[in-house]
Parts: sequence; C-alpha cells; structure tokens
Amino acid sequence: MLVLGASVFLGFQYRAPFETGFDSLPTASQYLKVAGLLLLLLSITLIMSPGAYHRIVWQGNDSPDVHDFTTSVMDFALLPLLLALGIDFYAVAGKFVGSTGGVLVGTLITTTALLFWYGPGLIWRKKNSKSRKKTKQGAEMEKTPLKDRVEQVLTEARVVLPGVQALLGFQLATILMEGFDKLPQSSKYIHLISLILMGLCVILLMTPAAYHRIVERGEDTESFHRVASALLLVTMIPLPMGICGDLFVVLRKVTNSISLSLGVALLTLVFFYALWFGFPGYRRAQISRRNLSA
Repeated sequence: MLVLGASVFLGFQYRAPFETGFDSLPTASQYLKVAGLLLLLLSITLIMSPGAYHRIVWQGNDSPDVHDFTTSVMDFALLPLLLALGIDFYAVAGKFVGSTGGVLVGTLITTTALLFWYGPGLIWRKKNSKSRKKTKQGAEMEKTPLKDRVEQVLTEARVVLPGVQALLGFQLATILMEGFDKLPQSSKYIHLISLILMGLCVILLMTPAAYHRIVERGEDTESFHRVASALLLVTMIPLPMGICGDLFVVLRKVTNSISLSLGVALLTLVFFYALWFGFPGYRRAQISRRNLSA
C-alpha cells in the first residue's frame, strides 16, 4: 500500500516540471517541488528496503530481525512522505490563495497526516519495549517452510511491481508532453535510457509468475524460490538507475545546472544502493561472524 501510494505520488512529481503551468509557479515553489521529489525518493528507498534486506541477510527465511528492521524502517518512511505532501499542497494552494494561504493549507495537511499516521502509535504504543529490543533470537534464522518462503518472495515482488508500473506509465506519458520537447537532446536520451531501465524492471518482476506457471507448473520448489529471489534482487539494480536518471532530467530543467543535477542524482543513487545492498551485506556479515563465534 505504501509503495503504490508513494510511487504514484512520485510519478506526478516527476511529471510536474514538464507541465505548462509549472513555469508560472514562483521560483520558491519550483524549488520546493524539487525538495518534495527528493523527500519522496527517500521515502521510496526506505519502503522498498525490507525486500532486499530479507533476501540478502536471511535468504528468504524468517527471523524476528526482519520484522524489527521492517518496523523500524516504516517508523521513518512516512515522515518524508507527509512532508512532501504538505509541500505539494502549499504549491497548489499558494497559486490560488497566495503564499500565506498556501502555508496554512500545507501546514494543515502535514499536521493532519502527522496526527493520523504517528498519533495512534504515540498514544497507544506499549510502554514495555522488551519485544522491540534486539535479542539473541533476533539474530537467529528460523528454517521457514518452502511454501511460506515462496509466498513471501512473490509478495515482495508484488510490493515492488505496482510502484514500478506506475512510474513507467508516467515516464511514457512524459514523452508526449509539450515541456519534454523543450529539453536538451542529452536530457531526452537520458530519459529514454531511464524508460528502458524501468521497462526492464517490469519484465524482471513479472518473470517469477511466468516461471512458476510455465516451468514449475505452479508447484513450489527450491529452484523456483532461488530464481524468484535472484530476479527480485537483480531488479533492484537497474531500478535506482532509472529513477535517478529522470531525477537528473528534472533537476536540470529546474536549476539549469548540469553539475548540481548530476551531483544530486549520483548521491541519491549511492543512497539507494547503500540502503538496499550495502547495509544488508554488512548486516549479513555481522550475523555470520556472531554465529561463528557463538
């Protein structure tokens, strides 16, 4: 749910700079829209990270550590999302009712989201935090039945797929917009490459379902679990490239600075890979050393 909602929102953020009305926004609002885009990318990175963590650290098996990681990630992932939501409402409302009215509307939306998303947790969260502490059990892998592991890897693919499809749809539509024709030729080629990468991601994410039916005839096997896990992880390699390629195009259009746009896009790409592959790899090595010394 979070991935789909954030990805659709992200698609609109990518598309906004190519709309004719974007240039009529105040410069401050344009840069705030860019800030909202970066906040959404942060949220997307966090929301999608549990799948890679589960595959790399625990090879698809169950562990309390996976639950703890996912819960901790979601505690933070909603914060940049609600800030981006407030920024967008400020920019839209400010165009009709002025800056003061835009600030009021944006603040109202942000505060409402904060109360509904974080309020219940602050009010009803149990005082006893023992279950949230890292324990020895949290660093142990439970041998999960094959049926459950297959269901989990398919679920993790289904989590990522709708968001990627939504982004691909917005990227395809962007090419037909008036603002796209005004871009430098190099930016158009970068967008095309990003589009191809997102198309590749959609193909990879849909492959497990086809493999399961055509090769395995719908049966759960260790071979299918390995193939599906590998495809999910492989998908997460070109996905950040496609996202950050279009980030460069948007930043270049708004700021007219190639160096700034390239620097921010590369830093964002590094952040994607660090959270999706770097940290899980470090965590896996850490747990392996701990288990060997036990």
